[in-house]
Amino acid sequence: MSAAESEPAENSPGEGGRTESDPTESGPAEGNASYGHKEFKRSKSHFADRVTADGRDGWPVEAGRYRLVVSRACPWAGRSLVSRRLLGLEGALSLGITDPIQDDRSWRFTLDPGDRDPVLGIRFLSEAYEERESGYPGGVSVPALVDVPSGKLVTNDFQQITLDFATQWTALHREGAPDLYPQRLRDEIDSVMEAIFRDVNNGVYRAGFAPDQSAYDAACRDVFRRLEWASERLASRRYLVGETITEADIRLFSTLVRFDAVYHGHFKCNRRKLAEDPVLWAYARDLFQTPGFGDTIDFDHIKRHYYQVHSGINPTGIVPLGPDLGGWLTPHHREELGGRPFGDGTPPGPVPAGEEVPTSGRP
Repeated sequence: MSAAESEPAENSPGEGGRTESDPTESGPAEGNASYGHKEFKRSKSHFADRVTADGRDGWPVEAGRYRLVVSRACPWAGRSLVSRRLLGLEGALSLGITDPIQDDRSWRFTLDPGDRDPVLGIRFLSEAYEERESGYPGGVSVPALVDVPSGKLVTNDFQQITLDFATQWTALHREGAPDLYPQRLRDEIDSVMEAIFRDVNNGVYRAGFAPDQSAYDAACRDVFRRLEWASERLASRRYLVGETITEADIRLFSTLVRFDAVYHGHFKCNRRKLAEDPVLWAYARDLFQTPGFGDTIDFDHIKRHYYQVHSGINPTGIVPLGPDLGGWLTPHHREELGGRPFGDGTPPGPVPAGEEVPTSGRP
């Protein structure tokens, strides 16, 4: 088992699971209002079963059996969207997309006709949690894999889901799918991902939900120290590890693509913008313009979720008009560093019909 596989699966409030201020514990209004007033702390995924080739946990990989439920607002769910696209799992694993705004039962399917997921037939993701464990008291998180025949949640372990997509779902990968977690590079990938998770993926939340100045100062410094480290690493190489896109790039991208839109202002990570770091800004644009990355991003969902749900740190619920998104489509010139995005593989095909990001969410 790799370091990444053995790492505790920790989740994001309102997105990937429970924290001490989880809105599902005492009602969303009180919970959301408590953000920024209690110490930010992650908890492990309660449902950590794995869908594997050998079905060791009772959940074998099987085309059409499972549904991936995500919010396009959530960075943890965003990873699974990118991985699913790059590996070409769209035909084998259906997709449910929740409303970016939650109500008292958390993630809801109000974007679908009749306010019900058309495959699962449920109005709230919490119904799949309840089907799995009656009376489950914890948070309702995305990404979530749901067993379609039984309607039961299988796993909400976002750290493991994408690793399993890369290594356990290989029989269902598209022809030309890249190797996102190559065996020979796993130790290095795990080390890089651990640092990015601690200081960047999780760090922006520790800064944004900090209850006092000292906690904020420490978290914000960690964020930018690690971003500087990443910038130096990427100054002379196109990707974080090796010559191709790996899981490490997916995880860093999921935070970088949200940085100027929400983390810079809403979470006060404002020592500088992503667009003010020439290396990271070019790196993020390179990935955004790579099929499978930017075509999963909905900036409208991202902004509305953060600014309207986290009432404890944005009580007015006002969503800012900026930033200008046009820069995401400008030339990045990162190809001059070499590297092969998909290795010996090929880019994914077009976004499946019905899964396109609406115009309102695109640059």
